[in-house]
Amino acid sequence: MKEEIHITFLRHGRSRADDEEVHEGRYDSPLTDAGRSQVQARAQEFLARGFQFDKIFSSTLQRAQETATIIGQMLNVSVEKDSDWMEMDNGPLAGMSREVAEKEYPKPIFRNPYEPFCGSGESDWEIYCRAAKAVENIIRHGAGNYLVVAHGGILNSALRTIVGAQPFVNQQGIVFGFGDTGYARLTYRPSEHLWYLREFNAG
Repeated sequence: MKEEIHITFLRHGRSRADDEEVHEGRYDSPLTDAGRSQVQARAQEFLARGFQFDKIFSSTLQRAQETATIIGQMLNVSVEKDSDWMEMDNGPLAGMSREVAEKEYPKPIFRNPYEPFCGSGESDWEIYCRAAKAVENIIRHGAGNYLVVAHGGILNSALRTIVGAQPFVNQQGIVFGFGDTGYARLTYRPSEHLWYLREFNAG
């Protein structure tokens, strides 16, 4: 069998920010009780299907860390924190109500991919390049089975780098619809530079 690297990208469970109806991004909100139940159910599914992971990589934001910790404990896998898997830096919108944000930071007609989000956040190219670096870090661990627990924005950027799609420019382009605990399973063959999308579960 050819040397293979198996990666499962998992979005965290429901967070408090969802209930608060605020912009999340770098707003560091924890999981809700509903979110914890979602994560436990997903871990049970992984166990029932015989999924095994050599290591879990987690965003440093607490909603992802808590998701990773629950799964790590249930599957007996160690967790490694990696800040490159944090969600997009959304600048002043972090933690701001959607109603207030619409008034103070109305969506521009066009934002090019080099322009910082809301003046002080990440540009589309910055999150794209950060995602590419995060994926490369996993690949350099070599053959194995890895779980990444992160966020919808950064996971979308990671998948775009893998499929060769451009950054998400002005909210246009391909979108991978990760819901709560949604996941994508991929296999990479380094000697051939071949990626296989094995499964996508929107959550």
